[in-house]
Amino acid sequence: MKVKITIYARLLFLIIFLTGSLVYSQDKQNNKLFGRSIDERSKNPENGLIRCASTEYEKYLESKDSTRASEKQFEEWLAPRAKRMKTLLKSAKISSATITIPVVVHVIHSGLPLGQGANISDARVESQITVLNQDYQKMLGTPGYNTNPVGADMEIEFRLAKTDPFGHATNGIDRVVKTGYVWSTYNIETYMKPQTQWDPDKYLNIWVCEFGGDLSTTLGYAQFPESSGLPGLSGPYTANTDGVVITWKAFGSADSAPGTYYTIYNKGRTLTHEMGHALGLRHIWGDNSLCIVDATDSYKDYCLDTPAASEPNYDCNAIYDSCPSNPGNDMTENYMDYTQDICMNLFTLDQKARVLTVLQNSPRRASLTTSDVWQDPEAMDTSLSVRLSPNPVTDDDFNVVFTDPNVLITDSKIFDSVGLLLREQKINQRGGFRVNVAGWTPEIYNMIVSTSSGTKKLRFIVVR
Repeated sequence: MKVKITIYARLLFLIIFLTGSLVYSQDKQNNKLFGRSIDERSKNPENGLIRCASTEYEKYLESKDSTRASEKQFEEWLAPRAKRMKTLLKSAKISSATITIPVVVHVIHSGLPLGQGANISDARVESQITVLNQDYQKMLGTPGYNTNPVGADMEIEFRLAKTDPFGHATNGIDRVVKTGYVWSTYNIETYMKPQTQWDPDKYLNIWVCEFGGDLSTTLGYAQFPESSGLPGLSGPYTANTDGVVITWKAFGSADSAPGTYYTIYNKGRTLTHEMGHALGLRHIWGDNSLCIVDATDSYKDYCLDTPAASEPNYDCNAIYDSCPSNPGNDMTENYMDYTQDICMNLFTLDQKARVLTVLQNSPRRASLTTSDVWQDPEAMDTSLSVRLSPNPVTDDDFNVVFTDPNVLITDSKIFDSVGLLLREQKINQRGGFRVNVAGWTPEIYNMIVSTSSGTKKLRFIVVR
């Protein structure tokens, strides 16, 4: 009898030990994201959910790619351009035309019926794009509108792609069945993204899936933009992972597409937040606990019109001031805080200047602004197909050549990287023309060519 009791006791001890080890291992795993310790402030203390993992992801990318610019290098590259953009916006010397960004939403699931679990409905995807546009255009009469004096219309429109990489018609929703995967850091970065991504120069890629493993309590993360690939400027070249990843439970708006959501993250603001990171915005407290504001606001988000904060906020139930020594309360309504979806409705003018600078200068972000894959394939005029030769421009001249030799080119305008008009000229010739850029600074430039068939937006790079 004693022998049996001893055996049972040992078995019970072993079960308790193994269970405890498993729990400990899981807890230990949950304290790491992308192989790095989690900033505990990323976790909502009320529910344990990690609002955003983009900061941890950026450090992960830097550790994997020695050519990727550090935050300091990126900001040194961006700072003079962003300063100039702010000046131009204030002086109204820059075009205020809305920028269109084509997106593809990859819905990754394990074979579930349409509308169940991670295989979310088309309506839910469309509701999310609607929220993005309301938020990035400060649309009157929607939750994205605000009356804050520094509240900005970002003048960005997101459109689901209508042409896929093979030239076929699409609704911009790419449903992919992948079985046998737990969507952890390793599997997303190694398999999901590279195997399903559409050309990141033409499409802003968004993935929706069921997070697992180290990401099981995470809502989303985005890849930060890179500095220019021009010679002498450091930058990452992680193109095959570029985009935004969101858990399906925080994707879409329950207001127009009912379903299963995380309760306080059901208005579509997780993607609004992560898209901010993809376009160059940082958390408003700068991912540190310092209450310091210098001339460039380098101790937090590089945007002087977001008041100093030393920590994230998770709700808007009260007025918070985490830096009482500095003017202004915490901007809990800003999309780049960690508050509930219902709290958020604000981008600022400085944040707008920063985003527009990235869209004009950062590789892949800049190319998105001239991509036409959001247009109907049948409606696209092939007579406006054009090539620049050479591009990048290494000499004093380059050629603009249209596929249709009979198209009449009437005029052209060339803008610098922040949208300031540099040259306007009449052309009045057919098929193509030559452009002289002798003495021009190595940079990315934008061109609008007007023809008898319409206008064409082009982008070229001068290198020396």
